[in-house]
Amino acid sequence: MGAIFKKELSEKQLNELFQSDEKCFDFLAEVKWENGFTCHKCGNNNYCPGKTPFSRRCTKCKTEESAAAGTIFHNCKFPIHKAFYIAYNVCKGKEELSTYEFARRLSLRQMTCWNFKTKIQHAIQQMDSLTEKERLSIQKFSGKVILKLILQFQMSRLMLLS
Repeated sequence: MGAIFKKELSEKQLNELFQSDEKCFDFLAEVKWENGFTCHKCGNNNYCPGKTPFSRRCTKCKTEESAAAGTIFHNCKFPIHKAFYIAYNVCKGKEELSTYEFARRLSLRQMTCWNFKTKIQHAIQQMDSLTEKERLSIQKFSGKVILKLILQFQMSRLMLLS
């Protein structure tokens, strides 16, 4: 499932891939812990499954971390598969969809869609601190890399705040 952002998807294909929160959390865990788990509290690399699905618990300090923790999807108040739909279209979509259109397609309030779309766009704009070479290499890659950078940006931002 890690290859889904490498090509343009039709709305039908997108709905099939992100039809449930479980599939989205699975994808998010795959991207987040692609290079292995490291506890954000103590730095330990060993873990066991957490109490909730797609979470990991540090074996040293017992801190539990969900797949969405430290990402733009953390504390999302609406179903995560709908958040992925918005994220995919903002990062990879060919046409610029309005928040009214997202609200119509996903049966959400327009302001909810606007807030989440703005959150994604803000995270992408924060990447302006990258060098020109890094920015050009990002433009060559797929939406998966952009999503991954958004995840990493949010993680580094949280570490600075704590």
